Amino acid sequence: MSAPALHRAAVRAWFPSLSDDFALLENAGGSQVPGVVADAIRDYMLTSYVQLGAGYPHAKRADQVVDDAHRFIETLMNADGVGKVALGGSTSALTYFLAGAYAETLRPGDEVVIAETNHESNAGPWARLERRGATVRWWKVDRDQQDCPIEALGELLSERTRIVSLPHVSNILGHVVDLERVVQMAHAVGARVVADGVAYAPHRVMDVAKWGVDWYVYSTYKVYGPHMAALFGRDEAWAEVEGPNHFFIPKTSIPYAFELGGVNHEGCAGLLALRPYLRFLAGSEVDDRPAVIRAFEEMEALERPLHDRLVNYLRSRDDLLIVGQGLTDRRGVGTVSFISKKLSSAEVVARVQAAGVGIRSGHMYAYRLLQGLGIDPESGVVRASLLHYNTEAEIERLIAALEHAA
Repeated sequence: MSAPALHRAAVRAWFPSLSDDFALLENAGGSQVPGVVADAIRDYMLTSYVQLGAGYPHAKRADQVVDDAHRFIETLMNADGVGKVALGGSTSALTYFLAGAYAETLRPGDEVVIAETNHESNAGPWARLERRGATVRWWKVDRDQQDCPIEALGELLSERTRIVSLPHVSNILGHVVDLERVVQMAHAVGARVVADGVAYAPHRVMDVAKWGVDWYVYSTYKVYGPHMAALFGRDEAWAEVEGPNHFFIPKTSIPYAFELGGVNHEGCAGLLALRPYLRFLAGSEVDDRPAVIRAFEEMEALERPLHDRLVNYLRSRDDLLIVGQGLTDRRGVGTVSFISKKLSSAEVVARVQAAGVGIRSGHMYAYRLLQGLGIDPESGVVRASLLHYNTEAEIERLIAALEHAA
Protein backbone atom coordinates (compact mmCIF):
# COMPACT_ATOMS: atom_id res chain seq x y z
CA MET A 1 0.00 0.00 0.00
CA SER A 2 1.17 3.51 -0.79
CA ALA A 3 1.08 6.17 1.93
CA PRO A 4 -2.06 7.80 0.44
CA ALA A 5 -3.76 4.42 0.28
CA LEU A 6 -2.87 3.75 3.89
CA HIS A 7 -4.29 7.12 4.88
CA ARG A 8 -7.46 6.53 2.85
CA ALA A 9 -7.93 3.22 4.67
CA ALA A 10 -7.62 5.06 7.99
CA VAL A 11 -10.26 7.54 6.83
CA ARG A 12 -12.67 4.79 5.80
CA ALA A 13 -12.26 3.10 9.17
CA TRP A 14 -14.29 5.96 10.67
CA PHE A 15 -17.30 5.03 8.48
CA PRO A 16 -18.93 1.68 9.33
CA SER A 17 -21.19 1.91 6.27
CA LEU A 18 -18.17 1.65 3.98
CA SER A 19 -17.19 -1.80 5.22
CA ASP A 20 -19.16 -3.78 2.63
CA ASP A 21 -18.32 -4.37 -1.03
CA PHE A 22 -20.79 -1.90 -2.54
CA ALA A 23 -19.29 1.30 -4.00
CA LEU A 24 -21.28 4.30 -2.76
CA LEU A 25 -20.81 6.95 -5.44
CA GLU A 26 -24.05 8.87 -4.91
CA ASN A 27 -22.77 11.08 -2.12
CA ALA A 28 -24.37 14.26 -3.46
CA GLY A 29 -27.64 12.77 -2.26
CA GLY A 30 -26.23 12.43 1.26
CA SER A 31 -22.83 11.54 2.65
CA GLN A 32 -22.07 8.67 4.97
CA VAL A 33 -21.49 9.44 8.64
CA PRO A 34 -18.63 8.50 10.96
CA GLY A 35 -19.60 5.97 13.60
CA VAL A 36 -18.98 8.56 16.32
CA VAL A 37 -21.90 10.61 14.97
CA ALA A 38 -24.35 7.75 15.36
CA ASP A 39 -22.90 6.94 18.78
CA ALA A 40 -23.36 10.53 19.96
CA ILE A 41 -27.00 10.59 18.84
CA ARG A 42 -27.67 7.35 20.71
CA ASP A 43 -25.88 8.53 23.83
CA TYR A 44 -27.78 11.82 23.86
CA MET A 45 -31.13 10.09 23.53
CA LEU A 46 -30.28 7.76 26.42
CA THR A 47 -28.94 10.43 28.79
CA SER A 48 -30.28 13.89 27.91
CA TYR A 49 -33.51 13.34 26.01
CA VAL A 50 -35.44 16.15 27.71
CA GLN A 51 -36.78 19.57 26.81
CA LEU A 52 -34.51 22.60 26.94
CA GLY A 53 -34.64 25.33 29.53
CA ALA A 54 -36.13 23.38 32.43
CA GLY A 55 -33.21 24.09 34.76
CA TYR A 56 -32.52 20.60 36.12
CA PRO A 57 -29.22 18.82 35.30
CA HIS A 58 -30.48 16.81 32.33
CA ALA A 59 -31.98 19.91 30.74
CA LYS A 60 -28.82 21.91 31.37
CA ARG A 61 -26.82 19.27 29.51
CA ALA A 62 -29.30 19.43 26.65
CA ASP A 63 -29.06 23.24 26.61
CA GLN A 64 -25.29 22.99 26.35
CA VAL A 65 -25.40 20.49 23.48
CA VAL A 66 -27.71 22.67 21.38
CA ASP A 67 -25.74 25.84 22.13
CA ASP A 68 -22.41 24.13 21.40
CA ALA A 69 -23.76 22.79 18.09
CA HIS A 70 -24.60 26.32 16.94
CA ARG A 71 -21.12 27.54 17.91
CA PHE A 72 -19.47 24.59 16.15
CA ILE A 73 -21.34 25.22 12.89
CA GLU A 74 -20.46 28.91 13.09
CA THR A 75 -16.79 27.92 13.36
CA LEU A 76 -17.22 25.48 10.48
CA MET A 77 -18.66 28.26 8.31
CA ASN A 78 -16.31 30.97 9.68
CA ALA A 79 -19.26 32.99 10.90
CA ASP A 80 -17.74 34.06 14.21
CA GLY A 81 -18.02 37.82 14.59
CA VAL A 82 -19.98 38.43 11.37
CA GLY A 83 -23.29 36.61 11.87
CA LYS A 84 -25.20 33.72 13.36
CA VAL A 85 -26.42 30.30 12.25
CA ALA A 86 -29.95 28.88 12.48
CA LEU A 87 -30.44 25.12 12.36
CA GLY A 88 -33.42 23.41 10.78
CA GLY A 89 -34.78 20.25 9.29
CA SER A 90 -33.63 20.85 5.71
CA THR A 91 -32.20 23.42 3.35
CA SER A 92 -35.55 23.54 1.56
CA ALA A 93 -37.36 24.43 4.80
CA LEU A 94 -34.87 27.09 5.88
CA THR A 95 -34.88 28.78 2.48
CA TYR A 96 -38.68 28.68 2.40
CA PHE A 97 -38.81 30.38 5.79
CA LEU A 98 -36.29 33.00 4.65
CA ALA A 99 -38.17 33.82 1.45
CA GLY A 100 -41.39 34.06 3.45
CA ALA A 101 -39.75 36.53 5.80
CA TYR A 102 -38.62 38.69 2.89
CA ALA A 103 -42.13 38.52 1.43
CA GLU A 104 -43.29 40.54 4.44
CA THR A 105 -40.80 43.30 3.64
CA LEU A 106 -41.38 43.75 -0.10
CA ARG A 107 -41.71 47.26 -1.45
CA PRO A 108 -43.28 48.34 -4.74
CA GLY A 109 -40.84 47.76 -7.59
CA ASP A 110 -38.62 45.25 -5.74
CA GLU A 111 -36.85 42.71 -7.95
CA VAL A 112 -35.40 39.27 -7.33
CA VAL A 113 -32.71 37.67 -9.48
CA ILE A 114 -32.72 33.86 -9.53
CA ALA A 115 -30.00 31.74 -11.12
CA GLU A 116 -31.40 29.05 -13.39
CA THR A 117 -28.63 26.75 -12.14
CA ASN A 118 -30.29 26.58 -8.71
CA HIS A 119 -31.63 23.51 -7.00
CA GLU A 120 -35.36 24.12 -6.68
CA SER A 121 -35.02 24.72 -2.94
CA ASN A 122 -33.28 28.02 -3.70
CA ALA A 123 -35.39 28.91 -6.73
CA GLY A 124 -39.03 28.11 -5.99
CA PRO A 125 -39.35 30.08 -2.75
CA TRP A 126 -37.95 33.21 -4.39
CA ALA A 127 -40.02 32.75 -7.56
CA ARG A 128 -43.14 32.73 -5.36
CA LEU A 129 -42.40 36.32 -4.37
CA GLU A 130 -43.82 37.26 -7.77
CA ARG A 131 -47.24 36.52 -6.25
CA ARG A 132 -46.50 39.19 -3.65
CA GLY A 133 -45.68 41.82 -6.26
CA ALA A 134 -41.96 41.35 -6.79
CA THR A 135 -40.50 41.21 -10.29
CA VAL A 136 -38.54 38.01 -10.88
CA ARG A 137 -35.59 38.18 -13.26
CA TRP A 138 -34.13 34.85 -14.30
CA TRP A 139 -30.37 34.62 -14.59
CA LYS A 140 -30.39 32.24 -17.53
CA VAL A 141 -27.99 29.40 -18.12
CA ASP A 142 -25.91 29.70 -21.28
CA ARG A 143 -26.03 26.42 -23.20
CA ASP A 144 -22.57 26.88 -24.66
CA GLN A 145 -20.92 27.77 -21.36
CA GLN A 146 -23.22 25.45 -19.40
CA ASP A 147 -23.35 28.04 -16.67
CA CYS A 148 -24.96 31.36 -15.75
CA PRO A 149 -22.40 33.86 -17.09
CA ILE A 150 -21.40 36.41 -14.47
CA GLU A 151 -21.31 39.15 -17.09
CA ALA A 152 -25.00 38.50 -17.71
CA LEU A 153 -25.73 39.16 -14.04
CA GLY A 154 -24.65 42.76 -14.44
CA GLU A 155 -27.42 43.30 -16.98
CA LEU A 156 -30.04 42.03 -14.50
CA LEU A 157 -29.02 44.07 -11.47
CA SER A 158 -30.40 47.49 -10.65
CA GLU A 159 -31.11 49.66 -7.63
CA ARG A 160 -34.44 47.80 -7.40
CA THR A 161 -32.80 44.39 -6.82
CA ARG A 162 -33.43 43.03 -3.32
CA ILE A 163 -32.20 39.45 -3.60
CA VAL A 164 -29.77 37.49 -5.78
CA SER A 165 -30.20 33.72 -5.39
CA LEU A 166 -27.63 31.24 -6.72
CA PRO A 167 -25.86 27.96 -5.99
CA HIS A 168 -22.21 28.12 -4.96
CA VAL A 169 -21.88 24.81 -6.79
CA SER A 170 -24.67 23.40 -8.94
CA ASN A 171 -25.62 19.87 -7.91
CA ILE A 172 -25.58 18.98 -11.61
CA LEU A 173 -22.71 21.02 -13.05
CA GLY A 174 -20.24 20.54 -10.23
CA HIS A 175 -17.98 23.57 -10.70
CA VAL A 176 -17.42 26.38 -8.20
CA VAL A 177 -18.97 29.80 -8.89
CA ASP A 178 -16.97 32.95 -8.12
CA LEU A 179 -19.18 33.82 -5.16
CA GLU A 180 -17.08 36.75 -4.01
CA ARG A 181 -17.52 38.47 -7.35
CA VAL A 182 -21.28 37.88 -7.33
CA VAL A 183 -21.48 39.34 -3.83
CA GLN A 184 -19.50 42.41 -4.83
CA MET A 185 -21.77 43.02 -7.83
CA ALA A 186 -24.95 42.56 -5.81
CA HIS A 187 -23.78 44.72 -2.93
CA ALA A 188 -22.91 47.51 -5.36
CA VAL A 189 -26.64 47.94 -6.00
CA GLY A 190 -27.70 47.26 -2.40
CA ALA A 191 -28.93 43.68 -2.91
CA ARG A 192 -28.58 40.70 -0.59
CA VAL A 193 -27.08 37.42 -1.82
CA VAL A 194 -28.56 34.04 -0.85
CA ALA A 195 -26.13 31.26 -1.74
CA ASP A 196 -26.92 27.55 -1.67
CA GLY A 197 -23.81 25.77 -0.41
CA VAL A 198 -25.25 22.25 -0.35
CA ALA A 199 -23.09 20.94 -3.22
CA TYR A 200 -20.03 22.92 -2.11
CA ALA A 201 -19.83 22.21 1.62
CA PRO A 202 -18.96 18.47 1.50
CA HIS A 203 -15.88 19.17 -0.61
CA ARG A 204 -14.33 22.53 0.31
CA VAL A 205 -14.06 24.64 3.43
CA MET A 206 -16.80 27.23 3.92
CA ASP A 207 -15.78 30.84 4.61
CA VAL A 208 -18.75 33.17 4.81
CA ALA A 209 -16.62 35.95 6.30
CA LYS A 210 -14.25 35.95 3.33
CA TRP A 211 -17.00 35.71 0.73
CA GLY A 212 -19.04 38.52 2.29
CA VAL A 213 -22.23 36.61 1.50
CA ASP A 214 -25.41 37.70 3.29
CA TRP A 215 -27.10 34.29 3.54
CA TYR A 216 -25.52 30.87 3.08
CA VAL A 217 -27.31 27.56 3.57
CA TYR A 218 -26.17 23.94 3.47
CA SER A 219 -27.37 20.46 4.40
CA THR A 220 -25.50 18.92 7.32
CA TYR A 221 -26.49 15.41 6.21
CA LYS A 222 -24.39 15.93 3.10
CA VAL A 223 -21.40 16.93 5.24
CA TYR A 224 -21.01 13.76 7.33
CA GLY A 225 -23.71 14.64 9.86
CA PRO A 226 -27.38 13.99 10.71
CA HIS A 227 -30.35 14.98 8.55
CA MET A 228 -30.45 18.70 9.33
CA ALA A 229 -29.47 21.98 7.69
CA ALA A 230 -27.80 25.25 8.65
CA LEU A 231 -28.54 28.80 7.54
CA PHE A 232 -25.94 31.51 8.11
CA GLY A 233 -27.04 35.12 8.05
CA ARG A 234 -24.98 38.25 8.52
CA ASP A 235 -26.06 40.28 11.55
CA GLU A 236 -27.33 43.13 9.38
CA ALA A 237 -29.27 40.69 7.17
CA TRP A 238 -30.99 39.04 10.16
CA ALA A 239 -32.04 42.51 11.32
CA GLU A 240 -34.06 43.04 8.11
CA VAL A 241 -36.44 40.11 8.56
CA GLU A 242 -38.77 38.59 11.11
CA GLY A 243 -38.67 34.84 11.71
CA PRO A 244 -41.67 32.48 11.58
CA ASN A 245 -41.52 31.39 15.22
CA HIS A 246 -44.26 32.24 17.74
CA PHE A 247 -45.37 35.85 18.19
CA PHE A 248 -44.09 36.17 21.76
CA ILE A 249 -40.51 35.27 20.75
CA PRO A 250 -38.65 38.55 20.11
CA LYS A 251 -37.58 39.28 16.56
CA THR A 252 -34.09 39.92 17.90
CA SER A 253 -33.87 36.40 19.37
CA ILE A 254 -31.63 35.05 16.60
CA PRO A 255 -31.47 32.24 15.64
CA TYR A 256 -34.43 31.06 17.74
CA ALA A 257 -36.89 33.29 15.89
CA PHE A 258 -36.13 31.20 12.76
CA GLU A 259 -36.01 27.79 14.43
CA LEU A 260 -39.72 27.08 14.30
CA GLY A 261 -40.59 24.41 16.83
CA GLY A 262 -36.99 24.19 17.98
CA VAL A 263 -34.08 22.25 16.58
CA ASN A 264 -33.37 18.51 16.54
CA HIS A 265 -31.57 18.11 19.87
CA GLU A 266 -30.11 14.66 19.23
CA GLY A 267 -29.06 15.88 15.79
CA CYS A 268 -27.10 18.65 17.50
CA ALA A 269 -25.26 15.98 19.48
CA GLY A 270 -24.44 14.26 16.20
CA LEU A 271 -23.11 17.47 14.71
CA LEU A 272 -20.77 17.95 17.65
CA ALA A 273 -19.43 14.44 17.16
CA LEU A 274 -17.87 15.55 13.87
CA ARG A 275 -15.21 17.40 15.84
CA PRO A 276 -12.97 14.39 16.55
CA TYR A 277 -13.17 13.33 12.91
CA LEU A 278 -12.09 16.78 11.74
CA ARG A 279 -9.27 16.74 14.31
CA PHE A 280 -8.15 13.39 12.91
CA LEU A 281 -8.05 14.74 9.36
CA ALA A 282 -6.27 17.90 10.46
CA GLY A 283 -3.78 16.16 12.72
CA SER A 284 -4.90 18.55 15.43
CA GLU A 285 -5.67 18.29 19.12
CA VAL A 286 -7.97 21.32 19.23
CA ASP A 287 -11.31 22.25 17.67
CA ASP A 288 -10.51 25.59 16.09
CA ARG A 289 -10.82 27.27 12.72
CA PRO A 290 -7.27 26.35 11.56
CA ALA A 291 -8.09 22.69 12.23
CA VAL A 292 -11.26 22.99 10.14
CA ILE A 293 -9.26 24.47 7.26
CA ARG A 294 -6.61 21.74 7.41
CA ALA A 295 -9.27 19.01 7.56
CA PHE A 296 -10.97 20.24 4.39
CA GLU A 297 -7.64 20.67 2.64
CA GLU A 298 -7.02 17.01 3.38
CA MET A 299 -10.45 16.10 2.01
CA GLU A 300 -9.71 17.97 -1.21
CA ALA A 301 -6.31 16.29 -1.57
CA LEU A 302 -7.91 12.86 -1.25
CA GLU A 303 -10.82 13.68 -3.55
CA ARG A 304 -8.91 15.43 -6.36
CA PRO A 305 -7.18 12.42 -8.01
CA LEU A 306 -10.44 10.46 -7.98
CA HIS A 307 -12.33 13.32 -9.59
CA ASP A 308 -9.65 13.86 -12.24
CA ARG A 309 -9.52 10.17 -13.12
CA LEU A 310 -13.28 10.00 -13.65
CA VAL A 311 -13.53 13.25 -15.63
CA ASN A 312 -10.58 12.33 -17.85
CA TYR A 313 -12.15 8.96 -18.60
CA LEU A 314 -15.51 10.49 -19.50
CA ARG A 315 -13.78 13.03 -21.76
CA SER A 316 -12.15 10.12 -23.61
CA ARG A 317 -15.57 8.73 -24.58
CA ASP A 318 -17.18 10.33 -27.63
CA ASP A 319 -20.52 8.77 -26.73
CA LEU A 320 -20.66 10.18 -23.18
CA LEU A 321 -21.20 13.92 -22.81
CA ILE A 322 -20.21 15.56 -19.54
CA VAL A 323 -22.64 18.21 -18.35
CA GLY A 324 -20.91 21.20 -16.78
CA GLN A 325 -17.28 20.15 -16.52
CA GLY A 326 -16.75 18.86 -20.03
CA LEU A 327 -16.40 22.04 -22.08
CA THR A 328 -13.39 23.62 -20.39
CA ASP A 329 -10.50 22.68 -18.16
CA ARG A 330 -12.10 24.30 -15.13
CA ARG A 331 -11.89 21.97 -12.18
CA GLY A 332 -14.94 21.13 -10.16
CA VAL A 333 -15.83 19.23 -7.05
CA GLY A 334 -16.54 15.51 -7.07
CA THR A 335 -20.04 15.82 -8.55
CA VAL A 336 -19.93 14.72 -12.18
CA SER A 337 -22.97 14.49 -14.48
CA PHE A 338 -23.18 13.14 -18.00
CA ILE A 339 -25.55 11.75 -20.61
CA SER A 340 -25.14 8.90 -23.06
CA LYS A 341 -25.75 9.21 -26.79
CA LYS A 342 -26.88 5.60 -26.96
CA LEU A 343 -28.83 4.80 -23.79
CA SER A 344 -31.20 6.63 -21.50
CA SER A 345 -29.77 7.84 -18.21
CA ALA A 346 -31.93 5.37 -16.31
CA GLU A 347 -30.61 2.48 -18.44
CA VAL A 348 -27.00 3.49 -17.78
CA VAL A 349 -27.61 3.68 -14.05
CA ALA A 350 -29.41 0.34 -13.89
CA ARG A 351 -26.49 -1.39 -15.59
CA VAL A 352 -23.89 0.31 -13.39
CA GLN A 353 -25.80 -0.49 -10.22
CA ALA A 354 -25.93 -4.14 -11.27
CA ALA A 355 -22.13 -4.05 -11.09
CA GLY A 356 -22.23 -3.01 -7.45
CA VAL A 357 -21.80 0.75 -7.92
CA GLY A 358 -24.32 3.21 -6.52
CA ILE A 359 -24.98 6.18 -8.79
CA ARG A 360 -28.28 7.70 -9.91
CA SER A 361 -30.16 9.40 -12.72
CA GLY A 362 -32.75 12.17 -12.87
CA HIS A 363 -33.07 15.94 -12.62
CA MET A 364 -31.84 16.06 -9.00
CA TYR A 365 -34.37 18.85 -8.32
CA ALA A 366 -32.48 21.12 -10.73
CA TYR A 367 -35.44 20.90 -13.10
CA ARG A 368 -35.15 24.44 -14.48
CA LEU A 369 -31.44 23.99 -15.16
CA LEU A 370 -31.98 20.92 -17.31
CA GLN A 371 -34.75 22.70 -19.18
CA GLY A 372 -32.37 25.60 -19.81
CA LEU A 373 -29.72 23.21 -21.12
CA GLY A 374 -32.21 21.53 -23.45
CA ILE A 375 -32.10 18.23 -21.54
CA ASP A 376 -35.39 16.50 -20.82
CA PRO A 377 -35.70 16.74 -17.02
CA GLU A 378 -37.78 13.58 -16.85
CA SER A 379 -34.93 11.59 -18.41
CA GLY A 380 -32.32 13.69 -16.67
CA VAL A 381 -28.62 12.98 -16.42
CA VAL A 382 -26.42 10.28 -14.95
CA ARG A 383 -24.70 11.59 -11.82
CA ALA A 384 -21.71 10.09 -10.04
CA SER A 385 -20.71 11.95 -6.91
CA LEU A 386 -17.67 11.07 -4.86
CA LEU A 387 -16.10 12.25 -1.63
CA HIS A 388 -12.74 11.99 0.06
CA TYR A 389 -13.53 8.59 1.59
CA ASN A 390 -14.03 6.93 -1.78
CA THR A 391 -11.18 4.91 -3.30
CA GLU A 392 -9.30 4.52 -6.54
CA ALA A 393 -10.65 0.97 -6.75
CA GLU A 394 -14.24 2.25 -6.60
CA ILE A 395 -13.60 4.72 -9.42
CA GLU A 396 -12.03 1.96 -11.49
CA ARG A 397 -15.06 -0.24 -10.81
CA LEU A 398 -17.33 2.55 -12.04
CA ILE A 399 -15.21 3.00 -15.16
CA ALA A 400 -15.23 -0.75 -15.84
CA ALA A 401 -18.99 -0.78 -15.46
CA LEU A 402 -19.35 2.13 -17.87
CA GLU A 403 -17.20 0.30 -20.40
CA HIS A 404 -19.90 -2.39 -20.55
CA ALA A 405 -22.96 -0.39 -19.64
CA ALA A 406 -22.79 2.72 -21.81
